[in-house]
Amino acid sequence: MGAHSYGTACAGMVINVEIQYSEKAKFFKPNIFNILNERKAEIEKKGVKVYDLFVGTPDFSPAPHVMEAVVEAAKNPENYKYSLVDTDELKEAVIGWYKRRYDVELNREEIMSINGSQEGFAHVAMTVCNPGDLVLVPNPGYPIFEVGPYLNDAVVDYYELDPDNHYMPVLDKIDEEKAKRAKMIVVSYPLNPTCTCADREFYEKLVTFARKYNILVVHDNAYSEIEYDGRRGFSFLSVPGAKEVGIEFNSLSKTYNLTGLRISFALGNAEVIRHFKTIRSQFDYGTSYIVQKAAVAALNGPQEGVALQQQAYQRRRDALCNGLNSIGWRVPYSEGTMFVWAPVPEHFKNSDEFCIQMLENTGVLCTPGSAFGSLGENHVRFALVLDEAAIAEAVEKIAGWFEREHIEL
Repeated sequence: MGAHSYGTACAGMVINVEIQYSEKAKFFKPNIFNILNERKAEIEKKGVKVYDLFVGTPDFSPAPHVMEAVVEAAKNPENYKYSLVDTDELKEAVIGWYKRRYDVELNREEIMSINGSQEGFAHVAMTVCNPGDLVLVPNPGYPIFEVGPYLNDAVVDYYELDPDNHYMPVLDKIDEEKAKRAKMIVVSYPLNPTCTCADREFYEKLVTFARKYNILVVHDNAYSEIEYDGRRGFSFLSVPGAKEVGIEFNSLSKTYNLTGLRISFALGNAEVIRHFKTIRSQFDYGTSYIVQKAAVAALNGPQEGVALQQQAYQRRRDALCNGLNSIGWRVPYSEGTMFVWAPVPEHFKNSDEFCIQMLENTGVLCTPGSAFGSLGENHVRFALVLDEAAIAEAVEKIAGWFEREHIEL
């Protein structure tokens, strides 16, 4: 078990070599994502139109001045060398953006670029956790929140997010023994997948909780620029005492449509950043100078496009939520993120089955809530990555399917 045999020819003989794979390698198995991708390919081969609302990859283009910065940087042969460190220009751009946007004062020792927040979450537990140490993560929550600690041999435990409590953790209901054991807690609002936002009062309680139990807070702030209905995202680091107990990941992927360049930042507690930087230096030679130039251009350049993009996402949210509610599917309106979180109709036994049947009957592809933890079950996540006209078509397809199959809502 866990081994594969390979025949190797050697002087006329065949020697079978058995490779033994780690428990981690065996932990990750083909899942519903593979199945849905295969079904999608089969449907497209038949000429059926697929409405792909599956993965949160923005369909908007980066701003022209950012792409121009990349082109110019790519012409310089010096920019193809190891960077090893973040340039002063990049750090100053982050410092300026955080001050203008959140009124947060940062210094250079509190900033480190990472290869996307996904990579940051994959490695950050190494900074504070020994094998067997406890990390608290949300359920439901984005998969890397629990996968990262698992890869670092930490023990993952969950704090449950109840929809009746606005998908907010009740910190004083976390078992005290767990809180005492915990080395790290992962928090993220606006939260993917539930699309809910938290207020400043919650973060004040979080700082108090972390200080009481000596826990590192790791806050994911990927969607502060995609909040709706007049909400204005803010930084965890703007809360008094936050830097004493935590760090924040902030990504340029969704705000500036730079998903493929893989540029995010770990920000906050200088000692945590220093130790995290030391660990990352063992496997990373720094963010490409070309990517750093793109980040500087995005952070220092015109910001009007960010606001216009947020408005476009809100129109898409309205098109999807208005449309689904108009056919009787009671879908909450997202408060933030580029997603919509919807309950699965009771007609279906689970979210996997629903997603497969919806894809095959309508061509509409979304993500089953089972991918986001046990409490994500019986929900699905739609990514707002198609324009309003395409979303309206997708709603029509779903409405027709519900009517044909007499699906009760």
